[in-house]
Amino acid sequence: MLAPPARSVLGDVALWTVLAAATGYGFRDAGAPSPVLDLFLPLAVLAVAVPLSRRRPGTAVVLVNGLCALGLAGSTTPANAQVLSLAALSCLLGARVAAARGPLLVLVGCLAADVATCAVLRVPPVWWFYALTVLPAALLLPWLAGRHRRGRRELVREGWRLARRLEERQHLVAERARLAERADIAADMHDSLGHALSLVALRAGALELSPDLTDRDRTDLAELRGTIADAVEQLRETVAVLHDPPEPATVTGTGTGTGTGTGPPPPSPQGTVEDLLGRAVAFGVPVRWERHGAVPALSPLVERGMYRIVQEALTNAVKHAPGRQIRVRITHRADRTHVSVVNAAAPSPDGPAASGVGGRGLTGLRERVAVLGGTLRTGPYEDGFRVTAALPHQITARRSRRVPDPDPHPHSNTDTNTNTDATPESARRLADVRRAARRRSVAAAVAPVVAAAFFVPAAVYLAWQLTTSALPPSRFDELTTGRPRAELAALLPAHPYPYPPDHARSAPRPPGTTCEFYRSGRDLLTEVDLYRLCWSGDTLAAKDTVPASSSPANASLERSIPDLPQIPPHHHRENP
Repeated sequence: MLAPPARSVLGDVALWTVLAAATGYGFRDAGAPSPVLDLFLPLAVLAVAVPLSRRRPGTAVVLVNGLCALGLAGSTTPANAQVLSLAALSCLLGARVAAARGPLLVLVGCLAADVATCAVLRVPPVWWFYALTVLPAALLLPWLAGRHRRGRRELVREGWRLARRLEERQHLVAERARLAERADIAADMHDSLGHALSLVALRAGALELSPDLTDRDRTDLAELRGTIADAVEQLRETVAVLHDPPEPATVTGTGTGTGTGTGPPPPSPQGTVEDLLGRAVAFGVPVRWERHGAVPALSPLVERGMYRIVQEALTNAVKHAPGRQIRVRITHRADRTHVSVVNAAAPSPDGPAASGVGGRGLTGLRERVAVLGGTLRTGPYEDGFRVTAALPHQITARRSRRVPDPDPHPHSNTDTNTNTDATPESARRLADVRRAARRRSVAAAVAPVVAAAFFVPAAVYLAWQLTTSALPPSRFDELTTGRPRAELAALLPAHPYPYPPDHARSAPRPPGTTCEFYRSGRDLLTEVDLYRLCWSGDTLAAKDTVPASSSPANASLERSIPDLPQIPPHHHRENP
């Protein structure tokens, strides 16, 4: 097990010191404190509960709540200094546990234990008031405050985490843009230089057949043609290494290289399709071409795409079916331009049709045409091979590049190829954290209101009963036996005390009398002595004091009260 960091240890020591000081202060002010139960035991429990609150905060709350329940067994007052410790550890429970169900079960269990303690010990009403108001407030309110603080801390931490992710993503986008630009340059070199080298190789092959050449010349030309073919193959392999793997049906680049450019490229420096076909004929390539329809105003991107389609198709035809006739057909329609390139002989087994999807060149054509919003089809045709494409005249909308998320959300099921109108993942996660923090804030505000609506009326009613049943000692001394209630009404409180303890109810009383109890003070959280007034009809027959507790000394005092004879109704007796 790893040792806790020094900062955590210092924090625990500081918290224990504060709570221990509160415990010592409460012990000093207690009426008849017990050093073991009121000082040493709480300090030992706090020494265990404070460090335990880091790993098991619920258990720590239960331990300190046990000290508060132990205070309910006191005979003078239910309150003790451990309610401050209970509030502190409940706050740590809310701040250190993200879930709400487990801590709520702990809090409810603590309250149930407190209420059960009151019921088993049959404590006076003040103890019940303390257990149903002060202890729930010490458990619930700090826990809500801790959860609110945790939510705010998570919101700030998530904001910084998202900021770091966005910064990393920006670096990734910039790096991918640089790599894509290099790949586009390499692809353009492949398209242009590969086409030129293929024509040179074709020209060298034609010169081999010249009758004016010697055998040495023919050997040199054959070596030259082989060297050119090797150079073209090495160029193709280099481009395949630089280029990203193809992603069918999801490519959404903005450039017009081989599908991954970073912006609209300039018009092709090689010229028009007519110039390309003219150079091929000059090198001896048997090309027939025709154009149908009025030439529309084409976007530069479309013109370059059409140029690359014809160039790649001628290169493949010269490479895999040299000397065979090639037919090129360009048809301009109302909204699209159709390009068709057909060679008259089937390609060799290692040609583009062998794999079914073509080499790097045809893959680049598919990406380029997809970016332009067109379609490309390749495959065998009659006894040869055909490349057909349909391109729009203008590019009306361009979609953003697909950039993979370096740290995708583990629970996100949304497509990463969203357009610019979709909500970014960072915004969704930040909104989720904000909603969670907002819910905690609402709970922190609503829960005290609900608790107050339940506890405050009961507490106010109990306080009203206790204060309106208090009989000051000076007035108690003025009460004389044998006088009617009407004469003593001005000295009596508005209501008798309705919750006398059992030992007070069972104390000896004059036969035939009805006794009422009054509190001797207005202190709400301290048990006070009770004044007992026994009435025979409407005449005060006897008065005495019932001690607050039922200790043996107090019991002997109760037994020493003499039994008074019953006084008939309305019979006046002088004060002895």
